Amino acid sequence: MKRITVIAVAVVFMLTGAAFAGQATQNTGCGLGSMLFEGGKADNSTILQAFQATTNVTLGNQTFGITSGTSNCQQPKSFVSNEKTNEFMVANMDNLARDIAQGRGETLDAFAELLGVPSDKRPEFYQQLQLSFARIYTSPGIQMASVMDNIATVSK
Repeated sequence: MKRITVIAVAVVFMLTGAAFAGQATQNTGCGLGSMLFEGGKADNSTILQAFQATTNVTLGNQTFGITSGTSNCQQPKSFVSNEKTNEFMVANMDNLARDIAQGRGETLDAFAELLGVPSDKRPEFYQQLQLSFARIYTSPGIQMASVMDNIATVSK
């Protein structure tokens, strides 16, 4: 009986949260869930919006979509939006981690160049990344997309 009550309460909270918001894409964002129920199908359905959000969270595809510009996501225009930077990150993850930890290095210089960080702002940018190393590299097996997201967050 307790289990049914807990499930019922969880469903009510999910449905209530979606019911008070606007359009489905504003509620759930981009990702596979929004692709499965696109074209306004979920705009007036709290259940479909709950499925969108659950699909996006369960599969963890929003971060990749935002970083790569896929899954109905768009890359932020103010941050890494070119293929060269993504390729650089894939090829230099370990070296970049080392340079960020040290607050200097050739890989970090090249990365700042690709991001378009002005030369006079680089020492401050490097220091900010170095101080935020644990927030950028949150786990040993962190993926490139998460590193990019974390750098975007700490360098604002």
